[in-house]
Amino acid sequence: MFSNPKSKIKTALHGLGLQEAARAIRKGDLSSEDLTCALLERIQAHEERVQAFQWIDSSRALSLACHADERRRSGASLGPLHGIGIGIKDIVETQDIPTTMGSVIFEGFVPERSATVVRRLEAAGAFVMGKTVTSEFAFFTPGKTRNPWNPDHTPGGSSSGSAAAVAMGFVPAAIGTQTNGSVIRPAAFCGVVGYKPTAGLIPLSGIHPFSPSLDQVGVFTRSVPDAAFLAAVLERGEKSDPAACSKNGVISGDLPPVAGLPKLAAVRSPVWHLADANARDHFLALAERLRAAGATVEELELPRAFERAHAVHRTIMYAEGAKVFADLQRRDRRRLSLRLNGLIDEGLGIGQSALVRSLEQRDKLAGAMDTFLSGFDAAITPPAPGQAPADLTQTGDPAFCTIWSLCGVPAVTIPAGLGPQGLPLGLQLIGPRFADDRVLSIAKWCDEKLGWPHRLAGGL
Repeated sequence: MFSNPKSKIKTALHGLGLQEAARAIRKGDLSSEDLTCALLERIQAHEERVQAFQWIDSSRALSLACHADERRRSGASLGPLHGIGIGIKDIVETQDIPTTMGSVIFEGFVPERSATVVRRLEAAGAFVMGKTVTSEFAFFTPGKTRNPWNPDHTPGGSSSGSAAAVAMGFVPAAIGTQTNGSVIRPAAFCGVVGYKPTAGLIPLSGIHPFSPSLDQVGVFTRSVPDAAFLAAVLERGEKSDPAACSKNGVISGDLPPVAGLPKLAAVRSPVWHLADANARDHFLALAERLRAAGATVEELELPRAFERAHAVHRTIMYAEGAKVFADLQRRDRRRLSLRLNGLIDEGLGIGQSALVRSLEQRDKLAGAMDTFLSGFDAAITPPAPGQAPADLTQTGDPAFCTIWSLCGVPAVTIPAGLGPQGLPLGLQLIGPRFADDRVLSIAKWCDEKLGWPHRLAGGL
């Protein structure tokens, strides 16, 4: 158990938030070894049921934790994530650690160099706790992970293991990716915070591509401030990092307070009809609760131009995905799933001119989205059509994330209640590109006003 000196509350070590654990380790109030041991005990107790990890080496994790403690005792300078083990989605390359892409084709593949995001984590003092399960090449065919709230239900995807690992208390944070809905949807299904920053803020180097124009990195944590803190580390990198973003510093990592009461747009997108009745009622009830807390909430539909957004996204994703996987399909078609083969086959039939037109439409829609959102502090929408489906052959419908991924705007989902089957429901917030701090601050405000307790699946 860990006792915060400023509080009488004692918390099981595996329940500590990212920043709380990192501060305690840097101050010497907690050792990385003790935290890592607690996490490994939690994993040993529940991994057989949840199956969040594709690869984990307990001895390696403990060795790295002990090395982190030795470094702290030596008086060396410490990074903001010193001694913290992080879950890494298994399409992200990790030096000397297997990276399977969720496919039998890549069994035994061990990269010689880590992705930029992993190097940035390690430069900040963190280490790879384990590789989390991804669906096949981050598409629709699920891996082995189960929803930690109910193993008969999907955890969502494609970042299924990352979401489940954070929800279950296996790690305080994890890295995922989103091309359509692969961060926001599993975060909502597993009852954790999922944050997809503005497209391009976090580099994709060393991450297996799917659709280069749509692929984006995201994070999973159990609080909004922790998500901002982790994403800031991934965005900034070290001063010597040649991959540092030209717009470095968009995510501050230290959320500014909300100035005044927020103005929110409760958006009914073109896929509103796909939400089940309970999810619609829940969303409208959340909007009313935010009004009661003082926010201005205006219920709006997106401009008609966005009625084509899902078709534009599909064209880009399928055409670019086909280019990425065409050679692999020629070599190994029989070892690819029917779903992925179907995408490649359809994508190869999309001409270059159609792709170019769709990319031009994407740019216009992104500009129109920025204009639409500029009149509000944030927009709110459901993150998914409802609770996680009781179906382990799929990862759920990403339709409520598609438009925001297409436009590259920042999106964050927070846990906001339970549905009729006792599984989590979330609330998604969106803002204009490069307004990440504002969206995160509003998400933190909404989280506090809604008052839903962030608790681990399976309890402490």
